[in-house]
Amino acid sequence: MVKEVICKDRLAQLETVMDEHKGKKGCLMPILHESQKIFGCIPLGVQKVIADATGIPMAEIYGVVTFYSHFSIEPKGDFVIGVCMGTACYVKNAGKILDDFVKQANVKVGETSEDGKFTLEATRCIGACGLAPVITINEDVYGRLKADAQEVADILAKY
Repeated sequence: MVKEVICKDRLAQLETVMDEHKGKKGCLMPILHESQKIFGCIPLGVQKVIADATGIPMAEIYGVVTFYSHFSIEPKGDFVIGVCMGTACYVKNAGKILDDFVKQANVKVGETSEDGKFTLEATRCIGACGLAPVITINEDVYGRLKADAQEVADILAKY
């Protein structure tokens, strides 16, 4: 699947982005953000292209990509489900809700479903403790969920 991500058209877009930032101090983060938009992830091949073009060591690029949760080395699904596992959500059964998503979306935590539709992530606190337990699906937020398999099924049916 990663080979499909790195095509000539997308590499040309990346070249344009790198040309815009070439020689500027602190160029790595903007280049990585745009790379994530262009490719949907930043696989090792893309990191190598960035390293070669900018002179930034591959180890540094890899360190940044793997440190920040916004970046991904693997492609994400069309819908990224984030189940908050912060303290407020956790004590209100977020673990059970996460388990229901694993079963019903047929995807393991930290992975993408075989059909590429869903990526499931256990997230840190998202700062919506008053809505605990809370999940996000892309930009949509669902709060005050019940540890109820039917509620999870109803949410998934929207996607």
